[in-house]
Amino acid sequence: MNRIKTDICILGAGSGGLSVAAGAVQMGAEVVLIEGGKMGGDCLNYGCVPSKAMIAAAHHAHAQSNSDVFGVKSVTPEVDYAAVKDHVAGVIGAIAPHDSVERFEGMGVKVIQDYGRFISETEVQAGDTVIEARRFVIATGSSPFVPPIEGIDGVDYLTNETIFDLRETPDRLIIIGGGPIGMEMAQAHARLGVPVTVLEGDKALGKDDPELVEIALEHVRADGVAIEEGFKVASVSSDGGVSVTSEDGRTIRGSHLLVAVGRKANIGSLDLDKAGVEHDRAVKVDDGLRTSNRRIYAIGDVTGGLQFTHKAGYDAGVIIRSMLFGLPSKAKTGHIPWATYIDPEIAQIGLTEAQAREEHGDAVEVLRFKFDENDRAQAERRTEGLIKVMVVKGKPVGASVVGMRAGELIQPYALAIANGLKISALTNMVSPYPTMTEVTKRAAGQYYVPRLFQNDTVKKVVRFTQKYLP
Repeated sequence: MNRIKTDICILGAGSGGLSVAAGAVQMGAEVVLIEGGKMGGDCLNYGCVPSKAMIAAAHHAHAQSNSDVFGVKSVTPEVDYAAVKDHVAGVIGAIAPHDSVERFEGMGVKVIQDYGRFISETEVQAGDTVIEARRFVIATGSSPFVPPIEGIDGVDYLTNETIFDLRETPDRLIIIGGGPIGMEMAQAHARLGVPVTVLEGDKALGKDDPELVEIALEHVRADGVAIEEGFKVASVSSDGGVSVTSEDGRTIRGSHLLVAVGRKANIGSLDLDKAGVEHDRAVKVDDGLRTSNRRIYAIGDVTGGLQFTHKAGYDAGVIIRSMLFGLPSKAKTGHIPWATYIDPEIAQIGLTEAQAREEHGDAVEVLRFKFDENDRAQAERRTEGLIKVMVVKGKPVGASVVGMRAGELIQPYALAIANGLKISALTNMVSPYPTMTEVTKRAAGQYYVPRLFQNDTVKKVVRFTQKYLP
């Protein structure tokens, strides 16, 4: 049995683990990184990267069949589903070297390609190596949650970990789950010519602002996606294809089934009890992302909080400050944005309108601006969209966007909320004309409409100065 002593040992080479490893080793710490699966984790191999690559392919197919409005004859695109998957694999391959064993070993990180488990409060075993470290980081992420549906074990279902390997075009795709993953894959497949039905037990995209969701789903449905809400799955069966039956007796049939109902923390093989780490369905952490064992931190999806790649990267920065410099550092979530990459996109930062009204009552002001008042949106023929900004005492506490490139347009508000800026910081910004980003400024400007343009006192002052100023 080999033994290694190190400053920091990281379990998991996804976004969070890689960020900690790169930051710590470049600042002088000795680092061991353990990964039994693929470097880059879920985001690179099964999540963000392949899904966005597939969405990009679907966008180009959609553009070919919807170009008449620009004076360009629409055509029915010829989609090679296997070639689309080659494109997806190519994108992963282009990014993979950045997350590779070779790159991190070149930095000075000791990479062990095996699965790790705790054998004591100060030791982890990976293969035939025992690692003793001053600090450990659990960054093992999450994986698809497959609920115990009657008959599921007898069906050859897909998850986000397997759908990107599928090369034959589905005759009809059924997706259980109307969250971000389910809806993104639904619209992408529909635009690539696959009939799709989404089955959602409650409301599709139920965590987002319902007003924005209604706008987005109108366009998803227009692309041919059938969305069955309130469809509580009772059973599935295989009958040459796949059949899904609801508790109220509805049955939907298709050729392929994608299960996209949520995620579960990857903690099952870590032997956390031997390390004295408290957990339930996820690892329990304090505000500084420390576990009940003060030597051990946990970051990203494995903590059961917001499950975003950028959140894991943020967590990495929080614990590096604590681990390397001994400085107090706390993780927050109010400034973490997210986006769902359907078309039109939905993005959110901070409080939604409903949350803001519940928390702040009458003190909240909701600023609104529609995309059809933006000249670039008109030029692009992408006028479906809305931005809402929730303001309390002159500061934005939340922003919601639906529309083209909403994930980009949310970022000025992410900057403002992260730094406690006033709404005036957005109105002082000058955007080049014509750009979509102008909607963020115009939305902020609505704060001053009643204060300046609908204010009798202001009008009296202006009339006075115009009368008496030389």
